[in-house]
Amino acid sequence: MRALLLALASLAVGCASVDRVDIDRVDAARPLHTFSIVARDPETGELGVAVQSHWFSVGTAVPWAEAGVGAVATQSFVNPAYGPDGLALMKQGVAAPDALAQLVAKDPGEAVRQVAFVDSQGRVAAHTGKKCIAACGDHVGAGYSVQANMMENERVWPAMARAYESAKGPLAERLLAALDAAQKEGGDIRGQQSAAILVVKAKSTGHVWEDRVVDLRVEDSPHPIEELRRLYVAHAAYEHMNAGDLAVEKKDIPLAMKEYGKAAELQPENLEMVFWSALTLATNERLDESVPLFQSVFAKEKRWVELLKRLPACELCTDAQLKAILEKCGVK
Repeated sequence: MRALLLALASLAVGCASVDRVDIDRVDAARPLHTFSIVARDPETGELGVAVQSHWFSVGTAVPWAEAGVGAVATQSFVNPAYGPDGLALMKQGVAAPDALAQLVAKDPGEAVRQVAFVDSQGRVAAHTGKKCIAACGDHVGAGYSVQANMMENERVWPAMARAYESAKGPLAERLLAALDAAQKEGGDIRGQQSAAILVVKAKSTGHVWEDRVVDLRVEDSPHPIEELRRLYVAHAAYEHMNAGDLAVEKKDIPLAMKEYGKAAELQPENLEMVFWSALTLATNERLDESVPLFQSVFAKEKRWVELLKRLPACELCTDAQLKAILEKCGVK
């Protein structure tokens, strides 16, 4: 693979040999011929990028985003440095089009690169090198860009643009709609393998882990976009669980149960969610309501009984509450 990449890069930059600096660049390159979208939500200010490729673990190289700064997709014969370098420039206040232009101008392999930037103000730019593998191209719209290379046909990226513009809901759902549209139109000529989505907040909290709204990857799957959607539903369910836990901390039990209910609607077979919902009821003077929930969990998996017995030691319930639950549920 290294020799192939070096040869392709030599052809791309029009030279007979590659110097040491270029070898280092190309050695890091991976042929991520793929389709992606970068976008800023004009209402929330969230920034995001989503991608699919017939290549293992595309999420480790193509998508980059930083809260309050911007989002980047770097693909084709990918130079991952466009991600951190582009974000660094945009963080300094350089507009996305200028930041991309600066990096492209310094890149001897720009002819085989495909890159898109969007910044926190919604300014967008894309670059599709003239030697990217057909079908390839990009479309820059209001606050977003879609780009693709090595596609089945030239209808892929226009379909992504239409899908994104017509989709409703949170930014993550509209990004996924664009991926769906690309695949329905033919997608990558080689097929499917991995996908990823990254969405960050409009403003940084100062804590990277809090800035990520959605951060999901499918490393290897025959149907990565379908799997990414499944994970997104699970993610949404657990976000409701987190909101329910926060409501419990604030002693707002009605709100907690509402959030837990939404989680259960999204993941009806998830015993974890049912169990903790039941525990919240039982420890907040609603034991009778908790019993059918506990019983449904215990009937499917006895190990939850053992877990329940360990909770008084962690002060998640009292010994008296544990005894009442076990007696009401008819378990020992």
